[in-house]
Amino acid sequence: MSAECYHFIGIGGIGMSALALILLQRGSCVSGSDTSSSPLTEELRKLGAKIFIGHSASHIHNPSAIIFSTAIKEENPEVKKARSLQVPFMHRSLLLKQLMEGYQPLLVTGTHGKTTTTSLLAHLLVYVGKDPSYAVGGIVRSLRSNGKSGNGPYFVAEADESDGSFLKYTPFGAIITNIDNDHLDYWETGEALIEGFRKFAEGVLSTEHLFWCGDDEKLCSLKLPGFSYGFDESNVACIKNFRQAGWNNSFDLTFKSTEYLEIEIPLVGAHNVLNAASVFCLGLQLGISEAKIREAFSHFKGVGRRAEFQGEQKGISVFDDYAHHPTEIFATLRAMKQAVFQRRLVVAFQPHRYTRTRDCLSEFAEAFEKADLLVLTDIYAASEAPIEGITSEAVLSKIKETLCIDVFYSPRKTLVDTLVSLLEPEDVLVTMGAGDITQVGKEVLQKLSLKT
Repeated sequence: MSAECYHFIGIGGIGMSALALILLQRGSCVSGSDTSSSPLTEELRKLGAKIFIGHSASHIHNPSAIIFSTAIKEENPEVKKARSLQVPFMHRSLLLKQLMEGYQPLLVTGTHGKTTTTSLLAHLLVYVGKDPSYAVGGIVRSLRSNGKSGNGPYFVAEADESDGSFLKYTPFGAIITNIDNDHLDYWETGEALIEGFRKFAEGVLSTEHLFWCGDDEKLCSLKLPGFSYGFDESNVACIKNFRQAGWNNSFDLTFKSTEYLEIEIPLVGAHNVLNAASVFCLGLQLGISEAKIREAFSHFKGVGRRAEFQGEQKGISVFDDYAHHPTEIFATLRAMKQAVFQRRLVVAFQPHRYTRTRDCLSEFAEAFEKADLLVLTDIYAASEAPIEGITSEAVLSKIKETLCIDVFYSPRKTLVDTLVSLLEPEDVLVTMGAGDITQVGKEVLQKLSLKT
């Protein structure tokens, strides 16, 4: 690949930038465009990529291949130019498939928990000297990156079910975290989504390295090969004695008739115990010693945008989290509320996509029950057209029908000022959503620092 040049339309995306990093490290030339600059695009620029801000057909100069993601629309001028050229025009999943050739892919899929689980697996393999390649949908904080081309036999990556692209891969081993009704704009029915996961599991080459969550009813219904893991005693890998103390979890695990006591991981919540258990067991199956896995876990620093601490001002702690589906929101807030204990948990939430907001409208009502105060802002469209009746006000109304918590609406442009006016000393603020709300926490901290 070293002589080839790749152009990425939307290079600043977390998944796209990981692939661009790998190509740069393998000696390929890389160019790409995005609507705005970011730390990801600046890092790629430093490594030699040619970065364009804004989309224009003039940005494409004789590439060997042009890469796009599902988020890129047909009306994009670079897409139109790409379709007129006699060069490969590839979805990013096909590029990932190419990049994994010659490796043993260890893939993580599931509706929730993919990024944290993938990050922990990549961290483990790096820590024990396996030098894996990896492509992660978040910044692995201990590795300070979301992508790398390694010299070891394994390639760790997320396998995305949202657009069905996970069916393009042939993994050596895999972890399937759960199946929840999401991305039905692509799958259309829950039955089709479940069938997609069955086909993915069928493609795993080594069932000795396939782990799936046995606490998930939909996964259980598939009667998959490999090993089930979870809290239920019926699981092959059974979790017991889960305890959360502050911002850390510990748990016991029984796997293949062996007990592993007091496994510790610096993450919070039962959902992260499930993630850690799957990686612990896969690590054992890869021949990594129990002692080394424990040591690696103790050095894990989490993932960017997953309950990520942003800073503190005036006694107010600020966190940022990517959760945007009700299941993720509930699990994260439950864990955070236990960690902060009696401090007031203030949540600023930006719904993501009109279709998801419509499909999950009734579920949002209970997702925020652990919040003490909730501020809703405008829906982040992510290029979708508005849907009549699907608004932040509709979400607000549903929540007020069900929960007895303080709930406010604030337009996105005034959200920072609204939060600063509502926050009190000892509060814990978490900004939640997959859109630009990730910028809000830092802006709140800056305004708090100026507040007298």
